[in-house]
Amino acid sequence: MDVDLQLITEKQKTQYNKLVIHVIQSWQWGEFRKNFVPVLRYGLYENGKLKTAFTITLHKIPLTSSYVGYLPKGPYPNQELADTLIEIAKKNNCAFIKIEPDVKIENLVFRQKIGDSQQFKIENSFRISPKPLFTKYNFILDLTKSEDQILKDMHPKTRYNIKIALKHGVKVEERIDDKGFEIYLKLYFETTSRQNYHGHNREYHQKVWQTLRKNNMARLLVATYQGTPLTAWMLINFKDTLYYPYGGSSLEYKNVMANNLVAWEAIKLGQKMKLKNFDMWGALGENPDPKDPWLGFHQFKKGYGGRLVEFIGSFDLVLDWPIYFLFNIIDKLTTLKIFLLKVLSK
Repeated sequence: MDVDLQLITEKQKTQYNKLVIHVIQSWQWGEFRKNFVPVLRYGLYENGKLKTAFTITLHKIPLTSSYVGYLPKGPYPNQELADTLIEIAKKNNCAFIKIEPDVKIENLVFRQKIGDSQQFKIENSFRISPKPLFTKYNFILDLTKSEDQILKDMHPKTRYNIKIALKHGVKVEERIDDKGFEIYLKLYFETTSRQNYHGHNREYHQKVWQTLRKNNMARLLVATYQGTPLTAWMLINFKDTLYYPYGGSSLEYKNVMANNLVAWEAIKLGQKMKLKNFDMWGALGENPDPKDPWLGFHQFKKGYGGRLVEFIGSFDLVLDWPIYFLFNIIDKLTTLKIFLLKVLSK
Protein backbone atom coordinates (compact mmCIF):
# COMPACT_ATOMS: atom_id res chain seq x y z
CA MET A 1 0.00 0.00 0.00
CA ASP A 2 1.42 3.38 -1.04
CA VAL A 3 1.36 5.74 1.99
CA ASP A 4 2.87 9.22 1.63
CA LEU A 5 3.44 11.91 4.28
CA GLN A 6 2.99 15.51 3.12
CA LEU A 7 2.59 18.94 4.66
CA ILE A 8 -0.97 20.30 4.37
CA THR A 9 -1.46 23.62 2.59
CA GLU A 10 -4.20 26.21 3.11
CA LYS A 11 -5.85 25.04 -0.12
CA GLN A 12 -6.67 21.81 1.75
CA LYS A 13 -8.14 23.58 4.79
CA THR A 14 -11.70 22.32 4.24
CA GLN A 15 -10.58 18.77 3.56
CA TYR A 16 -8.30 18.90 6.61
CA ASN A 17 -11.11 20.02 8.94
CA LYS A 18 -13.34 17.21 7.68
CA LEU A 19 -10.80 14.63 8.81
CA VAL A 20 -9.89 15.92 12.29
CA ILE A 21 -12.28 15.49 15.19
CA HIS A 22 -11.34 17.73 18.12
CA VAL A 23 -11.24 21.55 18.11
CA ILE A 24 -7.60 21.43 19.28
CA GLN A 25 -6.77 19.85 15.91
CA SER A 26 -8.89 22.25 13.86
CA TRP A 27 -7.31 24.51 11.25
CA GLN A 28 -8.49 27.56 13.18
CA TRP A 29 -6.87 26.43 16.44
CA GLY A 30 -3.62 25.96 14.53
CA GLU A 31 -3.86 29.57 13.29
CA PHE A 32 -4.17 30.72 16.90
CA ARG A 33 -1.19 28.59 18.02
CA LYS A 34 1.00 30.12 15.28
CA ASN A 35 1.19 33.24 17.45
CA PHE A 36 3.34 31.34 19.95
CA VAL A 37 4.99 28.25 18.46
CA PRO A 38 5.80 26.65 15.08
CA VAL A 39 2.77 24.78 13.74
CA LEU A 40 3.06 21.86 11.31
CA ARG A 41 0.02 20.33 9.62
CA TYR A 42 0.53 16.92 8.06
CA GLY A 43 -1.51 14.58 5.92
CA LEU A 44 -1.09 10.88 5.27
CA TYR A 45 -2.03 10.03 1.71
CA GLU A 46 -2.96 6.49 0.73
CA ASN A 47 -2.72 5.83 -3.00
CA GLY A 48 -2.95 9.56 -3.60
CA LYS A 49 -5.97 10.18 -1.33
CA LEU A 50 -5.75 12.10 1.96
CA LYS A 51 -6.85 9.67 4.69
CA THR A 52 -5.40 11.07 7.95
CA ALA A 53 -4.58 14.63 9.03
CA PHE A 54 -3.14 16.16 12.18
CA THR A 55 -1.29 19.18 13.59
CA ILE A 56 1.92 19.12 15.61
CA THR A 57 3.38 22.07 17.50
CA LEU A 58 7.10 22.42 18.20
CA HIS A 59 8.44 23.59 21.57
CA LYS A 60 12.11 24.48 22.07
CA ILE A 61 13.94 22.68 24.87
CA PRO A 62 16.04 25.26 26.77
CA LEU A 63 19.85 24.99 26.56
CA THR A 64 19.62 22.58 23.62
CA SER A 65 18.99 22.75 19.88
CA SER A 66 16.20 20.17 20.22
CA TYR A 67 12.43 20.42 20.31
CA VAL A 68 9.47 18.65 21.85
CA GLY A 69 6.75 17.84 19.34
CA TYR A 70 3.19 17.88 20.68
CA LEU A 71 0.22 16.14 19.07
CA PRO A 72 -2.91 16.57 21.23
CA LYS A 73 -6.30 15.02 20.50
CA GLY A 74 -5.07 13.27 17.38
CA PRO A 75 -5.39 9.78 15.85
CA TYR A 76 -4.86 6.34 17.38
CA PRO A 77 -1.17 5.51 18.09
CA ASN A 78 -0.66 2.54 15.77
CA GLN A 79 2.59 1.58 14.07
CA GLU A 80 1.80 3.68 11.01
CA LEU A 81 1.52 6.79 13.18
CA ALA A 82 4.71 5.84 15.05
CA ASP A 83 6.65 5.51 11.80
CA THR A 84 5.21 8.82 10.60
CA LEU A 85 6.12 10.66 13.79
CA ILE A 86 9.65 9.27 13.74
CA GLU A 87 10.05 10.72 10.25
CA ILE A 88 8.65 14.08 11.41
CA ALA A 89 10.83 14.11 14.54
CA LYS A 90 14.00 13.51 12.54
CA LYS A 91 13.14 16.30 10.08
CA ASN A 92 12.45 18.79 12.89
CA ASN A 93 15.13 17.82 15.42
CA CYS A 94 12.65 16.58 18.03
CA ALA A 95 14.09 14.79 21.06
CA PHE A 96 10.61 13.32 21.55
CA ILE A 97 6.99 13.77 20.52
CA LYS A 98 4.18 13.75 23.07
CA ILE A 99 0.79 12.50 21.88
CA GLU A 100 -2.59 12.55 23.63
CA PRO A 101 -4.98 10.74 21.28
CA ASP A 102 -8.65 11.65 21.11
CA VAL A 103 -9.51 7.97 21.52
CA LYS A 104 -11.89 6.72 24.20
CA ILE A 105 -11.32 3.33 25.77
CA GLU A 106 -14.98 2.39 25.29
CA ASN A 107 -14.55 2.83 21.52
CA LEU A 108 -11.75 0.27 21.52
CA VAL A 109 -13.84 -2.21 23.51
CA PHE A 110 -16.79 -1.74 21.16
CA ARG A 111 -14.69 -2.30 18.05
CA GLN A 112 -13.16 -5.41 19.58
CA LYS A 113 -16.64 -6.80 20.24
CA ILE A 114 -17.72 -6.37 16.63
CA GLY A 115 -14.62 -8.15 15.40
CA ASP A 116 -12.43 -5.33 14.13
CA SER A 117 -9.23 -6.91 12.89
CA GLN A 118 -7.03 -4.09 14.20
CA GLN A 119 -5.10 -5.02 17.33
CA PHE A 120 -5.80 -2.43 20.00
CA LYS A 121 -2.53 -2.12 21.77
CA ILE A 122 -0.08 0.72 22.10
CA GLU A 123 2.86 0.10 19.80
CA ASN A 124 6.24 -0.46 21.43
CA SER A 125 7.49 2.78 19.89
CA PHE A 126 5.38 4.71 22.43
CA ARG A 127 5.88 4.81 26.18
CA ILE A 128 3.40 6.06 28.78
CA SER A 129 4.15 9.72 29.41
CA PRO A 130 5.25 10.73 32.92
CA LYS A 131 3.49 14.06 32.44
CA PRO A 132 0.04 14.21 30.80
CA LEU A 133 -1.20 17.64 29.77
CA PHE A 134 -4.84 16.68 29.15
CA THR A 135 -6.80 14.82 31.80
CA LYS A 136 -7.52 11.18 31.05
CA TYR A 137 -11.21 11.64 31.91
CA ASN A 138 -13.95 13.98 30.79
CA PHE A 139 -17.67 14.57 31.08
CA ILE A 140 -19.54 14.73 27.76
CA LEU A 141 -23.22 15.62 27.76
CA ASP A 142 -25.65 14.54 25.03
CA LEU A 143 -27.30 17.69 23.63
CA THR A 144 -29.70 15.74 21.45
CA LYS A 145 -31.83 14.96 24.52
CA SER A 146 -34.76 17.20 25.35
CA GLU A 147 -34.37 19.93 27.98
CA ASP A 148 -36.72 18.01 30.24
CA GLN A 149 -34.65 14.85 29.93
CA ILE A 150 -31.38 16.70 30.59
CA LEU A 151 -32.91 18.28 33.70
CA LYS A 152 -34.18 14.88 34.81
CA ASP A 153 -30.69 13.37 34.42
CA MET A 154 -29.09 16.07 36.57
CA HIS A 155 -28.24 15.62 40.22
CA PRO A 156 -31.13 17.00 42.33
CA LYS A 157 -28.81 19.51 43.99
CA THR A 158 -27.77 20.87 40.58
CA ARG A 159 -31.41 21.32 39.51
CA TYR A 160 -32.11 23.03 42.82
CA ASN A 161 -29.17 25.43 42.40
CA ILE A 162 -30.37 26.43 38.92
CA LYS A 163 -33.78 27.26 40.42
CA ILE A 164 -32.07 29.29 43.18
CA ALA A 165 -30.19 31.35 40.58
CA LEU A 166 -33.38 32.01 38.62
CA LYS A 167 -35.24 32.90 41.81
CA HIS A 168 -32.57 35.48 42.70
CA GLY A 169 -32.79 37.02 39.26
CA VAL A 170 -29.32 36.12 38.02
CA LYS A 171 -28.98 37.16 34.37
CA VAL A 172 -26.86 35.32 31.80
CA GLU A 173 -25.90 37.06 28.56
CA GLU A 174 -24.14 35.80 25.47
CA ARG A 175 -21.34 38.29 24.71
CA ILE A 176 -18.89 38.75 21.85
CA ASP A 177 -17.81 42.33 22.60
CA ASP A 178 -14.52 43.68 24.00
CA LYS A 179 -16.08 44.70 27.31
CA GLY A 180 -17.45 41.20 27.79
CA PHE A 181 -14.01 39.78 27.10
CA GLU A 182 -12.43 42.07 29.71
CA ILE A 183 -15.00 40.88 32.25
CA TYR A 184 -14.10 37.31 31.39
CA LEU A 185 -10.35 37.95 31.79
CA LYS A 186 -10.81 39.63 35.18
CA LEU A 187 -12.84 36.71 36.52
CA TYR A 188 -10.51 34.13 34.97
CA PHE A 189 -7.38 35.54 36.62
CA GLU A 190 -9.24 36.11 39.87
CA THR A 191 -10.05 32.40 39.85
CA THR A 192 -6.56 31.16 38.94
CA SER A 193 -5.12 33.26 41.78
CA ARG A 194 -7.72 32.03 44.26
CA GLN A 195 -7.42 28.38 43.26
CA ASN A 196 -3.62 28.60 43.15
CA TYR A 197 -3.18 27.01 39.74
CA HIS A 198 -1.25 28.06 36.64
CA GLY A 199 -3.40 29.45 33.86
CA HIS A 200 -2.56 30.85 30.43
CA ASN A 201 -1.53 34.50 30.24
CA ARG A 202 -3.52 37.43 28.89
CA GLU A 203 -1.98 37.30 25.41
CA TYR A 204 -2.87 33.62 25.05
CA HIS A 205 -6.53 34.30 25.86
CA GLN A 206 -6.62 37.33 23.59
CA LYS A 207 -5.26 35.37 20.63
CA VAL A 208 -7.52 32.36 21.08
CA TRP A 209 -10.52 34.68 21.46
CA GLN A 210 -9.66 36.87 18.46
CA THR A 211 -8.87 33.93 16.17
CA LEU A 212 -11.84 31.73 17.00
CA ARG A 213 -14.33 34.59 17.37
CA LYS A 214 -13.41 35.77 13.85
CA ASN A 215 -14.36 32.29 12.62
CA ASN A 216 -17.63 32.22 14.62
CA MET A 217 -16.18 29.53 16.88
CA ALA A 218 -16.10 31.39 20.20
CA ARG A 219 -18.52 33.27 22.43
CA LEU A 220 -18.82 34.24 26.09
CA LEU A 221 -21.53 33.64 28.65
CA VAL A 222 -21.51 36.22 31.46
CA ALA A 223 -23.70 35.95 34.56
CA THR A 224 -24.53 39.07 36.54
CA TYR A 225 -26.41 39.71 39.76
CA GLN A 226 -27.62 43.21 40.56
CA GLY A 227 -25.26 44.52 37.88
CA THR A 228 -22.19 42.71 39.25
CA PRO A 229 -20.49 40.14 36.95
CA LEU A 230 -20.09 36.89 38.89
CA THR A 231 -19.22 34.22 36.34
CA ALA A 232 -17.87 34.22 32.77
CA TRP A 233 -17.20 31.24 30.50
CA MET A 234 -15.54 31.10 27.11
CA LEU A 235 -17.30 28.53 24.93
CA ILE A 236 -15.89 27.29 21.65
CA ASN A 237 -17.50 25.13 18.99
CA PHE A 238 -16.24 22.84 16.26
CA LYS A 239 -18.31 20.51 14.11
CA ASP A 240 -21.06 19.04 16.33
CA THR A 241 -19.50 19.83 19.72
CA LEU A 242 -19.58 22.74 22.17
CA TYR A 243 -16.52 22.97 24.43
CA TYR A 244 -16.07 24.63 27.82
CA PRO A 245 -12.28 25.11 28.12
CA TYR A 246 -11.97 28.30 30.19
CA GLY A 247 -13.97 30.15 32.80
CA GLY A 248 -13.79 32.28 35.91
CA SER A 249 -15.96 33.29 38.82
CA SER A 250 -16.14 35.67 41.75
CA LEU A 251 -16.58 34.84 45.43
CA GLU A 252 -19.19 37.60 45.69
CA TYR A 253 -22.81 36.51 46.14
CA LYS A 254 -21.93 32.80 46.12
CA ASN A 255 -25.40 32.09 47.49
CA VAL A 256 -27.09 33.04 44.17
CA MET A 257 -25.51 30.05 42.34
CA ALA A 258 -24.49 31.95 39.19
CA ASN A 259 -22.11 29.16 38.11
CA ASN A 260 -24.92 26.65 37.93
CA LEU A 261 -27.06 28.90 35.77
CA VAL A 262 -24.19 29.63 33.36
CA ALA A 263 -23.69 25.88 32.83
CA TRP A 264 -27.40 25.39 32.18
CA GLU A 265 -27.45 28.30 29.73
CA ALA A 266 -24.40 26.81 27.98
CA ILE A 267 -26.31 23.55 27.50
CA LYS A 268 -29.30 25.41 26.07
CA LEU A 269 -27.01 27.44 23.81
CA GLY A 270 -25.47 24.24 22.43
CA GLN A 271 -28.96 22.93 21.64
CA LYS A 272 -29.90 26.23 20.01
CA MET A 273 -26.80 25.90 17.80
CA LYS A 274 -27.98 22.38 16.81
CA LEU A 275 -24.87 20.77 18.32
CA LYS A 276 -24.82 17.19 19.57
CA ASN A 277 -22.30 17.16 22.41
CA PHE A 278 -21.18 19.38 25.27
CA ASP A 279 -17.54 18.66 26.11
CA MET A 280 -16.75 19.87 29.65
CA TRP A 281 -12.95 19.71 29.12
CA GLY A 282 -11.66 17.43 31.84
CA ALA A 283 -12.58 15.54 34.99
CA LEU A 284 -11.22 13.16 37.60
CA GLY A 285 -11.74 9.40 37.48
CA GLU A 286 -14.70 7.32 38.53
CA ASN A 287 -13.76 7.20 42.22
CA PRO A 288 -11.87 10.43 42.86
CA ASP A 289 -9.77 11.06 45.93
CA PRO A 290 -11.85 13.14 48.39
CA LYS A 291 -8.73 15.22 49.06
CA ASP A 292 -8.03 15.95 45.40
CA PRO A 293 -7.90 19.75 44.88
CA TRP A 294 -9.93 19.36 41.66
CA LEU A 295 -12.77 17.48 43.35
CA GLY A 296 -15.02 20.55 43.43
CA PHE A 297 -14.71 21.07 39.65
CA HIS A 298 -15.33 17.36 39.08
CA GLN A 299 -18.47 17.28 41.24
CA PHE A 300 -19.80 20.45 39.65
CA LYS A 301 -19.52 18.98 36.16
CA LYS A 302 -20.83 15.60 37.28
CA GLY A 303 -23.99 17.26 38.53
CA TYR A 304 -25.17 17.95 34.96
CA GLY A 305 -25.56 14.26 34.15
CA GLY A 306 -22.95 13.96 31.42
CA ARG A 307 -21.25 10.68 30.62
CA LEU A 308 -17.85 10.15 32.24
CA VAL A 309 -15.51 8.97 29.48
CA GLU A 310 -11.95 7.68 29.72
CA PHE A 311 -9.29 8.27 27.07
CA ILE A 312 -6.40 5.94 26.40
CA GLY A 313 -3.90 8.38 27.91
CA SER A 314 -0.71 10.27 27.09
CA PHE A 315 2.34 8.76 25.40
CA ASP A 316 5.83 9.79 24.37
CA LEU A 317 7.74 8.69 21.30
CA VAL A 318 11.41 9.15 22.19
CA LEU A 319 14.32 9.63 19.79
CA ASP A 320 16.92 11.23 22.05
CA TRP A 321 16.89 9.41 25.40
CA PRO A 322 19.53 11.50 27.24
CA ILE A 323 17.69 14.77 26.50
CA TYR A 324 14.34 13.10 27.25
CA PHE A 325 15.49 11.94 30.70
CA LEU A 326 17.11 15.30 31.46
CA PHE A 327 13.95 17.13 30.35
CA ASN A 328 11.77 15.09 32.73
CA ILE A 329 14.20 15.43 35.65
CA ILE A 330 14.28 19.21 35.27
CA ASP A 331 10.49 19.28 34.91
CA LYS A 332 10.08 17.35 38.17
CA LEU A 333 12.54 19.64 39.98
CA THR A 334 10.76 22.72 38.64
CA THR A 335 7.39 21.36 39.78
CA LEU A 336 8.85 20.62 43.22
CA LYS A 337 10.35 24.12 43.42
CA ILE A 338 7.01 25.76 42.57
CA PHE A 339 5.27 23.57 45.16
CA LEU A 340 7.81 24.46 47.88
CA LEU A 341 7.58 28.17 47.07
CA LYS A 342 3.79 28.02 47.41
CA VAL A 343 4.03 26.17 50.73
CA LEU A 344 6.71 28.50 52.15
CA SER A 345 4.86 31.62 51.06
CA LYS A 346 1.78 30.73 53.12
